[in-house]
Amino acid sequence: MKTINRLPGLPIERTLAVLSGRWKGVILHVLLDGPQRTCDLEKRIVGVSQKVLIEQLRALEEHGMVSRQPSARDRQGVEYLLTPLGESLRPILELLIEWGVHHAMELDEADRLLPCEAVVRDRIIRSENENA
Repeated sequence: MKTINRLPGLPIERTLAVLSGRWKGVILHVLLDGPQRTCDLEKRIVGVSQKVLIEQLRALEEHGMVSRQPSARDRQGVEYLLTPLGESLRPILELLIEWGVHHAMELDEADRLLPCEAVVRDRIIRSENENA
């Protein structure tokens, strides 16, 4: 049975189900920078295993949030990119980040917040002539 068939009927629960998962929010946040190859996502997201990354990407693809396309740099590889539906989450993700900071401040737990760099590395820029 496909994941999408198991989504709740209530809109708020549906939204939370699509975004739920240890890495989905982080993956979406990284893809806001533009298309990424699987190996680049692995390098950028500290602590995610290849198996879990691919599972989460497939679920996001099934939900219409991301799509795969042949890599412009590597004829054998693929890149993942946000679909227009996935891109529509940009303001929601930004608000979720803001609310997370607000929540930590309200509960006097701001010292527990991690900087983005603790989990997401800067995007790797490669020249067109470089094979990676």
